Amino acid sequence: MEKLVIIPTYNEKENITNILHAIFNLNEDFHVLVIDDGSPDGTAGIVKELQEKFPQQLFLEERTGKLGLGTAYIHGFRWALTKGYHYIFEMDADFSHNPADLPKLYNACRYEDADLSIGSRYVKGGGVVDWPFNRIALSKGAS
Repeated sequence: MEKLVIIPTYNEKENITNILHAIFNLNEDFHVLVIDDGSPDGTAGIVKELQEKFPQQLFLEERTGKLGLGTAYIHGFRWALTKGYHYIFEMDADFSHNPADLPKLYNACRYEDADLSIGSRYVKGGGVVDWPFNRIALSKGAS
């Protein structure tokens, strides 16, 4: 167990299958921990179905109520460290982070001796695809 991607979810039934397949199709042996905050749309149920296809790679932690993104990541990091993962990645379920970038982030730490690797849409080579103007403006304003 080396690489874990943490994906917090709340009402992500439209995205969860595609994001998980995108990660597993990389064939890079990433494991995924989905932390679901009681999604009323059935996100956790979809993840449970996918666990049958990926029993050694896909894990689910269900929390009661919408406890928030920050606490989901804290929960995920604690879970990952308890399980002995060496490389831990954060990713949103809505494809605002590109799964294809995971190997680059991993390689920067594993082979290029970086202690931390951060992807950003605001640096040279970064960017966004198919985002409406209002989302770009909000993202830049919030950063």
